[in-house]
Amino acid sequence: MKNKISAGSYDLNKFLFGGYEKDIITTLYGEAASGKTNLCMILTASQAKKGNKVLFIDTEGGFSIERFKQLAGQEYEKYLSNIILLKTTSFKEQIKIFQTIEKYLKSNISLIIVDGMTMLYRLELAESREDINEVKKINQALANQMRILSEIARTKNIPVIITNQVYKEFLSKENLERGFTPDTNMVGGDILKYWSKCLIKLKLEKGKRKAILQKHRAQPQKEFSFYITNSGIKRKGWI
Repeated sequence: MKNKISAGSYDLNKFLFGGYEKDIITTLYGEAASGKTNLCMILTASQAKKGNKVLFIDTEGGFSIERFKQLAGQEYEKYLSNIILLKTTSFKEQIKIFQTIEKYLKSNISLIIVDGMTMLYRLELAESREDINEVKKINQALANQMRILSEIARTKNIPVIITNQVYKEFLSKENLERGFTPDTNMVGGDILKYWSKCLIKLKLEKGKRKAILQKHRAQPQKEFSFYITNSGIKRKGWI
């Protein structure tokens, strides 16, 4: 598939009918330990081994050299040279990265990953929740970052993969007693949904992981179960 990039996994490529699309933003979202960072690491190792340059923006400290070594093999140090790793610990630092992201593209970047698009945004919102104007500025900053990523993907044909957290909506005690179940929503809500043309929800239930294709411009909703191995992921069965 010329306009797709291998996901680094045979099963995931089959699930996505060839891999991740190049000219859009794909969002992987789900609760902690559902496999978001692992899918990013698998993709990164796959591209780095092919000699392709990867810009990996890590806001959650999830990039692991040991995990990369497992995925890339004995020559992992050579492949690490194909990765530009940017770590940030505040939303203000994240904003600065996006203000200067063009300079990194000069290194012939063929893939952009943002592992934790909203973690620092969420913390910044929590600190500013009583200031409506500040909240608006923070939301505008996140929307601008998504716009920048979308323009890069569309105009330069560079695939963009981001991960996102989720939260459960609040339900009153009365509704819980009635048997209602709180919905799980993406952090960033409509901002990320608008700019992401592919949404893949990851779930972890009773030790079992599941990938659900929630939104895609060419494929119907579908899902498959998988487990994580030292060398990547393996499917547990198609559903």
